[in-house]
Amino acid sequence: MKSSQIPPSTTSLPPSPQDEAAARSMRYLILMGLRIVCITLMVIVQPFGWYTWVFGLGAVFLPYIAVVLANVSSSVGGATAENPELALTAEPTVVIPDAEPSEPTVLRIEETRPINPPAATGT
Repeated sequence: MKSSQIPPSTTSLPPSPQDEAAARSMRYLILMGLRIVCITLMVIVQPFGWYTWVFGLGAVFLPYIAVVLANVSSSVGGATAENPELALTAEPTVVIPDAEPSEPTVLRIEETRPINPPAATGT
């Protein structure tokens, strides 16, 4: 019984902490760069007008927005459970009840102590 769906990925892990920290740092640096642009335009653009106030407000409020966005995690939803049966492509094996049961292969691993312990060397 094959499904027409694409089999799910083997993992549904969120991004690694290093990747997430790098993405948050990049967002913070971009917003701080935009703040520097606002400060520069506020001083350079002449004559002063309503847009000077917009640049000033951007220079004042962008640090707060940048810190809030840098502290927000990018993984919004939790991990969902994957059904492993959807990824199986092989048909189940059929057991014939009339066939003689073969003896199962058993691997036994045991640890034994040495019969003669090594002699202690004295100084």
